[in-house]
Amino acid sequence: MNGLARYRHRVFVEKLGWDLACCGGLEFDQFDRPDTLYLAARGDDGQLVGTARLLPTHRPYLLGDVFPQLMGDQPVPRSPDVWELSRFAAVDFSRTGTDALHQFSSPVTLDLLREAIVQAKLHHAKRLITVSPLGVERLLRRTGVRAYRAAPPAIIDGHPIFACWIDLDRLPRT
Repeated sequence: MNGLARYRHRVFVEKLGWDLACCGGLEFDQFDRPDTLYLAARGDDGQLVGTARLLPTHRPYLLGDVFPQLMGDQPVPRSPDVWELSRFAAVDFSRTGTDALHQFSSPVTLDLLREAIVQAKLHHAKRLITVSPLGVERLLRRTGVRAYRAAPPAIIDGHPIFACWIDLDRLPRT
């Protein structure tokens, strides 16, 4: 688990500059708990190159407890068949420059998204909700995932983000 937390710190705090409470180069939050489902993608050398977190929304979760304003006038989901996808990243630190960070259409990103959908469905989810930067919309459209905004985007800490519904009726294209 520490390897995953260290990877998340490198991506979200060091590379993306998110202001997150961290300790000793590890990024954990209150939503990392026993019922959290983690996904980890590894490169050929065994190093982490991607991660995702899935949480049921009938318990506390990021959108519901930290960013409810992203739902606009709608209530935040609170249902065992709606899960949240969060801390989704696919960054290969063995690559250099912006190429390492902007891999929205990389095979790792697509495989990780596909596996998140498979795992959510295995846990009886019918939909996912996520807090995402606007660029994720393009990724989802290109891959054929049925996704749509829950409400208009908002600027939070200087970044445009939005709540995004993802229907789980089909896997992304390869």
